[in-house]
Amino acid sequence: MKVLFVCSGNSYRSPVAEALLKKYASKRFEADSAGTSPINYISNSAHSFLEKENAVQFLKKHPEGIDSKRLQDYDLIVVMELKHKFSVLQRCPKCIKKVEVWNIDDPYDTTTEYEEEIYRQIKAKVQQLAKQKE
Repeated sequence: MKVLFVCSGNSYRSPVAEALLKKYASKRFEADSAGTSPINYISNSAHSFLEKENAVQFLKKHPEGIDSKRLQDYDLIVVMELKHKFSVLQRCPKCIKKVEVWNIDDPYDTTTEYEEEIYRQIKAKVQQLAKQKE
C-alpha cells in the first residue's frame, strides 16, 4: 500500500509520519511525504524525536512539494489538516476517496513541549494505521 503524508512545509509532521511508518511497517507500506508549501529544511525537532525513537535513518533529507508527486498513484493520502485536503483535491479531484484527515496541528513556532505532544499524536496515529491495515 502506497501512503503519502501531507502537511504544510514537509518539515515536521509529514516527514515524521513517513519515517515512523517506514520503521513500523516497511514491508506492508511504501511511505512518502510532501508539503503544500515546502520549506528548505527538515525540522531539528523531527531529527531529535526520531533519534530517540531509533528511526532517524528513515527521515528524508529535504522537504518536497505535492506538485512533485503523482497523487493518483497513492492508495491513501493522509493530510494533517483540512486545508491540506483541499490542496490535494485541487490537484487531484479523483483522489477524494483516498484522503484521510488526521487533524494534527502545526507545531511551528511553538514550545518544545508542544512539538513533543504533536510527535506523540503522530506516532499514535501511525501505529494505529499500521495495525488497522494488517
